[in-house]
Amino acid sequence: MMLTFWLDQPIWLIFGTLALLVSAWCLILMVLTNSKRTRPVVVAVATGIAPAFVGVLSVLLSLLMGFVANDAWERQRQASRVVQTESAQARAVFNLSRSVSKDLPDIRMMLAEYIEAIVVEEWPAMANGGKASSKADLAFGRLLQAVVAPNFDIVVGRANHSALLAATLALQTARSERLALSEVEGDDSKWATLLALLALTLLVIAAIHTERPASQAMTLTVFGLAMVITLGVVAMHERPFGGPLAIRPSLLEQVRTVIDPGS
Repeated sequence: MMLTFWLDQPIWLIFGTLALLVSAWCLILMVLTNSKRTRPVVVAVATGIAPAFVGVLSVLLSLLMGFVANDAWERQRQASRVVQTESAQARAVFNLSRSVSKDLPDIRMMLAEYIEAIVVEEWPAMANGGKASSKADLAFGRLLQAVVAPNFDIVVGRANHSALLAATLALQTARSERLALSEVEGDDSKWATLLALLALTLLVIAAIHTERPASQAMTLTVFGLAMVITLGVVAMHERPFGGPLAIRPSLLEQVRTVIDPGS
């Protein structure tokens, strides 16, 4: 998908692609409105367009821009909170397994294997579709089976067992939410609509300033640059687990280091 490919590029290429598209469109408009062959047709069509009409398209563009930006930022915030929750629950499982009994090293090793599978295998895969790691599934299955094993609550105490089980289930819930957020693909329709409204707005600006080529060039340049900056910033936050500002598993790596200092 072209949108996914574009959003996965470095920051300079995201802005560069936008700048190239906007510059090309502005150049086409300037050539059409100032060329001897096409200028009479453009002037005839553009005559009578009120300058206030630019405001109508600008309002529509601003409203849609606000919607897209809010959606991107909210998804980024949700992803950050989910990762923080997941790392906190992983640390809770480790602390509880260490405190309830010193004869439970298997729980800690299973947790270490689970985090290892997420960091090494699942996290890189999320940038390409959010696929869950089968290795992480198996590791969590072994961890859960150990926690709900018969007579386990008698050995560690019912209160400690309940807390450990709750933390383990919360860990899985956080992982499911993280995977759900990573599987949300960018919506091509909203970006296509944004670009279409931008093109129409630039078209109206060029048509209104046909009598003054210098003012036309300056207006197109300033407005186009503003839109490139705004769209580029929004695009950087569109995919929380992919792209140039992707969330990294640093918090989970810290938990893994605590469990296994040699990792």
